[in-house]
Amino acid sequence: MDQGPLQAGSPLRTPRAAAVAGIAFSVLLITALTLLRISVPARPAVPGMWLTDSGRRAAVAVALNLVPFAGIAFLWFIGVLRDRIGEREDRFFATVFLGSGLLFIAMLFVGAAVAGAIIAGIVPPTLPSRDTLTLGRNVTASLLNVYSMRMAAVFTLTTVNIARRTQFVSRWLTLAGLGCALVLLIGIGINPWVELLFPLWILALSVEILLARRAASPDS
Repeated sequence: MDQGPLQAGSPLRTPRAAAVAGIAFSVLLITALTLLRISVPARPAVPGMWLTDSGRRAAVAVALNLVPFAGIAFLWFIGVLRDRIGEREDRFFATVFLGSGLLFIAMLFVGAAVAGAIIAGIVPPTLPSRDTLTLGRNVTASLLNVYSMRMAAVFTLTTVNIARRTQFVSRWLTLAGLGCALVLLIGIGINPWVELLFPLWILALSVEILLARRAASPDS
């Protein structure tokens, strides 16, 4: 008797929680990546000179501080989405789904930590050596572009497969997810803005889940 109301209410709350978490993650990560791209030049004429600009340093600091909150929202999104799929979840896809999501967050955090540590150790107008800056930027770029975004591609592919099997999202969104995953796997180095495809797809998925829940509320 005590568990009856909880079980009856869970299916109604879960989709909304997933949608809210996904939207929060998307907005935070898009904001962070955009601030980083517009504040840190890809190929500065004088390496490190942008660090003397207080405005750019503040923008980068804001971006790096948004990353942990984006990771927390993404973890919540993963957990709630798995709860929504429930018993229909395949063990193989569940393992890849969870593993790729956790690896994505881990490498995103490590990349942000490396970048934050380098910037925190700089006291303008004194700048570190070019080798130190080059190493830090290469490590951060590798973690963000090469590894974390490819884990994001694996996560997207797995989510698309789960969605296709369980049919909890529309067909156009699964096709968009396939395209997003393929671009992240093979085209991440073409343009730095490509990495925005992943949070944008999560945003579209979250909005659809939220709209589907509202449409189903009167029937429920």
